Amino acid sequence: MSYVIGVDGGTESLRAAIFDLAGHPVASAAVAYATRFPEPAQAEQDPEDWWRALGGAVREARAKAGVAPADIAAIAVDTTCCSVIALDAADAPVHPALIWMDVRAAEEAARVGATGDPALRVNGDGASPVSAEWMLPKALWLKTHRPEAWARAVRVGEYQDYLNLRLTGRWAGALNNAVIRWHYQTDHGGVPTSLLAALDLAELAERWPQPFIPPGGIVGGLTGAAAEHLDLRPDTPVVQGGADALIGVIGLGVTEPGEMALITGSSHLQLGVARGPRHAAGFWGTYKDALYPGKSIIEGGQTSTGSIIAWFKRHFAAETDYETLNALAADRPIGADGLMVLDHFQGNRTPYTDAASRGAITGLTLAHDEGHVFRAIMEGIAMGTRVIVDAFGDAFSAERIVVAGGATNSPLWLQIHADALGAPIERTEVADAPLLGCAILAAHGAGHYASIEEAVGAMVRTAETVTPNPKAVAAYEELLPRYRALYHALADMRRAGG
Repeated sequence: MSYVIGVDGGTESLRAAIFDLAGHPVASAAVAYATRFPEPAQAEQDPEDWWRALGGAVREARAKAGVAPADIAAIAVDTTCCSVIALDAADAPVHPALIWMDVRAAEEAARVGATGDPALRVNGDGASPVSAEWMLPKALWLKTHRPEAWARAVRVGEYQDYLNLRLTGRWAGALNNAVIRWHYQTDHGGVPTSLLAALDLAELAERWPQPFIPPGGIVGGLTGAAAEHLDLRPDTPVVQGGADALIGVIGLGVTEPGEMALITGSSHLQLGVARGPRHAAGFWGTYKDALYPGKSIIEGGQTSTGSIIAWFKRHFAAETDYETLNALAADRPIGADGLMVLDHFQGNRTPYTDAASRGAITGLTLAHDEGHVFRAIMEGIAMGTRVIVDAFGDAFSAERIVVAGGATNSPLWLQIHADALGAPIERTEVADAPLLGCAILAAHGAGHYASIEEAVGAMVRTAETVTPNPKAVAAYEELLPRYRALYHALADMRRAGG
């Protein structure tokens, strides 16, 4: 039999899993690594730790599976996005990697946004701030604050590019990362040369990996040294992946316009397949060719979602388990008897892109209890998702939603999402969508399926579908204007000095 290996390079560890060609997981392993926080807003990792973890996790997973190296058809990797590395002529890091959560480049991000360059259309059509997490602000920070290191850097890329370089010896870029976070646009000039020139950063284009390979494309074969490190066969194909959340879209089986991946956890991420390009205030924009050739991915996000659930339980219901809280909330009516929660506890990503916005619990009376509050939190988060989907406009309407992450642990919360969005919510058999997404790409890249979509059809299966309740849908339609008004009322109060 043939098998494929999916690898997910995360924030705290790297995980590897063996899958068969039908998408069934056979075995997996994980190896942790450290993150250092030298100063506030800074978060660094050592790329050598990533390489060590990759070797350990792949070896352990294959040993558990009892699969011979000759039976591995291909390997594909996804990693955290915006984890920026700079290498010297010997491919040694000139500075620790600035990982995704490192936001030291806030001033540089403002400089990028101030250029007004057309490449900023993926930032709310130029209306939204540029994130300090992204490639250009971090590269600009290195040039400005670490000039000696910058002068020695001959390669600048990401975690993804570093692992592929170590695996194959080839300095090739991930089109997925470049399109979503480097302002590279396949339908709008490619490399953002005018933006780089405006920042006095033109040399970055020469240091970026080339060419940019789309998900599912072959990066190269394992070198002898890499094969020995992983205990695999030399020349085993290495297939291009990309950013972990985006590759998770593939693992959830979201491939067609009108379908959306809802990635839940401490925050929510909405990634839909758009009907075409769209750039406007209220969401990050569309990314042409980010996953599937010729298709655009549209993106929105909520900053605090599952983290609010955890906050409430930790501080106000520590002695009550989640099963009981869900049962209490299920016993309360839609609208929680007048209670409403604004989910902006850590600001708002989309559609308002307002870091100063704050959360609120409104309509409290002495008749409300923990069940009411718990339900209102879930409803507020679900309506926050609905507002984002509405902001996508004509380019996207949610017809099928596939969910992954923490929300899948609560049948009630899944139902609330389905009702607030007015669309079916699906849960897949393999919960680990990024790992399965990598396996799908590996299977396609190795030639077992003619397209990513064909591989998805063979390797992703639905475990459950939650259908919206028409009466509940109507009830949330009535609540939605109140939810929308809450943000604006609080913003007006904030501007008035309240």
